Amino acid sequence: MSGIPTEAAFEELVLEELRSSGWAVQHGPEIDPESEHPERSDYREVVLAPRLRAAVARLNPQLDADAVDDVVKTVVRPESQVVMSENWRVYQLFTQGVPVETRDADGSPRTVRARLIDWADAAANDLVAVNQFSVVSASGAKRRPDVVLFVNGLPLVLIELKRAGNQGSSLKGAFNQVKTYVNDIPDLFAFVQFAVISDGVQARAGAFTAAWEHYAPWKTIEGELAPAFRPEYQVLVQGMLEPARLLDLVSTFTVFLADAGSLVRFGAKYHQFWAVNKAVFATVEAVEGDGRAGVVWHTQGSGKSYEMLWYAGKVMRHPAMENPTVVVLTDRNDLDDQLFDDTFAAALPGAPLPEKPVQAGSRAELKTLLGGRASGGIIFSTIQKFGISREEREAGTAFPLLSDRSNIVVIVDEAHRSNYDFIDGFARHLRDGLPNATFIGFTGTPIESSDKSTKNVFGDYIDTYDLTQAVEDGATVKVFYEPRLARVELPTETMGEIDSAFRDATSMSEEDARERLKTKWAKVEAIVGSDKRIAELAADLVQHWEQRREAQVGKAMIVTMSRRIAASLYDAIAKLRPDWATDDDATGRIKVVITGSAADEQTLQPHIRSKEALRALKARAKDPDDELELVIVRDMWLTGFDSPSMHTMYVDKPMRGANLMQAIARVNRTFRDKPAGLVVDYLGIAEDLKSALSEYTQRDQENQDLGQDVRAEAVPGMLATHHVVETILHDYKWREGLVAGGPKAFIDTLTGTIEFLLKAHVDGDCTSEAPCVKHRFLTQSSKFVRLYTICAGTPEAERLKGDAAFFEAVRGQISKMEGGDRRDNPDAELDTAIRQIVSDAMTGVGVIDIYAEAGLSKPDLSLIDDEFIERFKTSDRKNLQLEMLRRLLSEEITRIRKRNIVASKQFSEMLSESLLRYQNRTLDSAQVIAALADLARQMTAEANRAESLGLTSDELAFYDAIRTNDSAVIQLGDDTLKAIAHDLVEIVRRDAKTDWAVKEQVRAKLRATIKRLLRKYGYPPDQAEGATVLVLKQAEVIAAG
Repeated sequence: MSGIPTEAAFEELVLEELRSSGWAVQHGPEIDPESEHPERSDYREVVLAPRLRAAVARLNPQLDADAVDDVVKTVVRPESQVVMSENWRVYQLFTQGVPVETRDADGSPRTVRARLIDWADAAANDLVAVNQFSVVSASGAKRRPDVVLFVNGLPLVLIELKRAGNQGSSLKGAFNQVKTYVNDIPDLFAFVQFAVISDGVQARAGAFTAAWEHYAPWKTIEGELAPAFRPEYQVLVQGMLEPARLLDLVSTFTVFLADAGSLVRFGAKYHQFWAVNKAVFATVEAVEGDGRAGVVWHTQGSGKSYEMLWYAGKVMRHPAMENPTVVVLTDRNDLDDQLFDDTFAAALPGAPLPEKPVQAGSRAELKTLLGGRASGGIIFSTIQKFGISREEREAGTAFPLLSDRSNIVVIVDEAHRSNYDFIDGFARHLRDGLPNATFIGFTGTPIESSDKSTKNVFGDYIDTYDLTQAVEDGATVKVFYEPRLARVELPTETMGEIDSAFRDATSMSEEDARERLKTKWAKVEAIVGSDKRIAELAADLVQHWEQRREAQVGKAMIVTMSRRIAASLYDAIAKLRPDWATDDDATGRIKVVITGSAADEQTLQPHIRSKEALRALKARAKDPDDELELVIVRDMWLTGFDSPSMHTMYVDKPMRGANLMQAIARVNRTFRDKPAGLVVDYLGIAEDLKSALSEYTQRDQENQDLGQDVRAEAVPGMLATHHVVETILHDYKWREGLVAGGPKAFIDTLTGTIEFLLKAHVDGDCTSEAPCVKHRFLTQSSKFVRLYTICAGTPEAERLKGDAAFFEAVRGQISKMEGGDRRDNPDAELDTAIRQIVSDAMTGVGVIDIYAEAGLSKPDLSLIDDEFIERFKTSDRKNLQLEMLRRLLSEEITRIRKRNIVASKQFSEMLSESLLRYQNRTLDSAQVIAALADLARQMTAEANRAESLGLTSDELAFYDAIRTNDSAVIQLGDDTLKAIAHDLVEIVRRDAKTDWAVKEQVRAKLRATIKRLLRKYGYPPDQAEGATVLVLKQAEVIAAG
């Protein structure tokens, strides 16, 4: 049976996949600056200049050698120290070419754009995958990414790999490594477009600036989902990194946004890539056909707005489309503003749109914008501009022709009959106004089976990405449902009034709902918004939200039936929690977001804002670190608004169908460790949820990833997992320990539980198939905390709050003790979960000094003496003390390694050997603690060893390096070795000033100098080469320090 592949073996597998996908493979050390065939003269260079120069000459035959050199210089010469600014500069050069001056035949100067990459023909480029590509920063930091993909000598993709099956080499560890590279070798990331990470089992890709949750799998090769048994890295390499697809991703599916004064970039995920390409193909065919391209249904939260953006950019550049005019239609002004401001207008020109979009304020302006051009342009409008007035209808006036051009593409957002009222004539008016245009729809919810009008206008589905797939891919999170009708009184007869027609009407604007429902609206609105009910709603909502925010950092949205109710509910909540509310939009935890004008009643005026003020408030609502937590809305922000940290929605408004599903999807966005969203129902939307879900795919209906009752799965799961954790801790009386209450009881029980779990763990007996008690606790308590976070606010969760806090405190302390970053494993714990609950549980406890609990007054090796050993023999926390001593020794070894690699290696081997013998039962606990105490004494003495030998600490490091050879010690004697060490320090200090760690010629000179020095003192020749290598390594350590 073969063992787990090494990281090097896994790297070779990836290289082989790249080779079969069209990439040449080059081993980095073979082309490094110090190799026989270098392709760089300096480790600080990140571009393979000879390849770039050759490609520029090949792709631009009109350029002479001097112009080619100028192009290369422009590419590699930075203009900014800010990584993202440089990345944007380089991206523009990639996609638009490098401006360079050349001369015509008559000698007159002319500026042309030199191509760096052939985007149309991937095979026309120089494609090479280089492994172990060493880079040194200007500060001297040296890093070596596993694989870098170069196109024409330009590093476009960085791949970081971790060993499959190794718990210490996680996917999150690879992600963290990429972040380290960005900090340490930023020059490389002026060029890198994507980062890929894999641990052999999982594989993810994302922009190098992306947060962990935005690194995503690539699940297709040719557009269809790959079989689940195929390794993810294989699918990603063959699917995403196939050269033609990679170039398409870089050139077409990248977006740069100017967000709050800083640049942000990201690229498409696999479902977006394929959907947009299918949509463009369908559009090209529709131009020659009936003008119906079809509908893209990609579930809310999976990136539909950016799909529309990439589609617009690609369809405008498609040669068969003859530079079309793109018209984007929404069904409301605020949605038009959101899609325009937050997505299309926010994208920097060229990434991906060829020009800036504009908004048409009226039908006349729309006609002018369309008529004033023969091609090009991106125009935003609303469907209302395709309506006719009452006067026009009564006069029998037909809808006017806006343009008869055929190179117009109309993109309709949320293409539903319910949104666009096709039956009342908007569909016909679209065709009347733009008779030769091509129409395509994008929607986040499925078209109702009874809706024939939408398909008549747009055609059939082009692509579907359902709820199940989105949750499975991590594009969205599951959304649970919690009914709380019983807690806020609503008369039965009023519930009867809220029928389907009422729900449909309330999905419209408030003015339209009043007009359509007339007296029924006034009656129901008065009861739902009565003072008594508002007070009950506010009290229950505040209590529930405080429980939710204890369990999970984030935000919530409250949806009300009318603007009046929104304002009244705000007042009621402010009365209960006055510190939440302020009159200043820049402060406060709660705000109302509604439309309105100066003509509205006075109670609404404090909540009516200008467009600029709304934009600023939206920025606060989207900022996870801003104190604004609750927003009360009527219809604004229910679609087109993304605040990933929002995890709870309180619904007190009748809604149904697509409008309901679009609204509750506000809480399905991914954010850090957010486990799920929650919809809290105060008005009875359960049946509407069920009805709306019936239009989704069969597996969506079965899985209920949106709208499953929290009581059906999450609460029972939480209770069952809690029972499992209790069973794991059955043999330790932790609950009895907490009964006494107070800081001492909590600390004693906490450390006692840790001791119990550490005692149960033995490395050799603990495997992934048969984990020990400690690891079972870590796994199951992690699962419990996750479920508790989802269920927070329910009575069942509230009863388990104390246990959740205690379990999390135990997990946290074990993680700290073991010296690992808990975030290395995304499943290990919740980054923000129950933070407040743990904090509350430990009120009065203060910062737990785990060293003190282990019998050490402070983390100091000098305290490991005979008295400590005697105390250990009678201690009831032997495992805790042993673990803390291991951690203390490991930290000291790390410190020693920064100045003396030989000594640190010796100490590390001694520590590993002692612990291994203890685990193999050849040492008992008393013997191993004695061995570790002896090691501690040696390490403490290490600090004084240099002085006792009459050496400096740097001289001691070189002295140790050249003493590793016994024959040298015997032949030369101690005094000679000390003299060599002294001379080595002088040499290294002298050459370090010329940056020898970077320039190979200086390194070579240093290597030769060391060899001459060793020969001068008669160092044994057969050992000189090994000593030189070791001395060079030690010199790097000293220079880095």
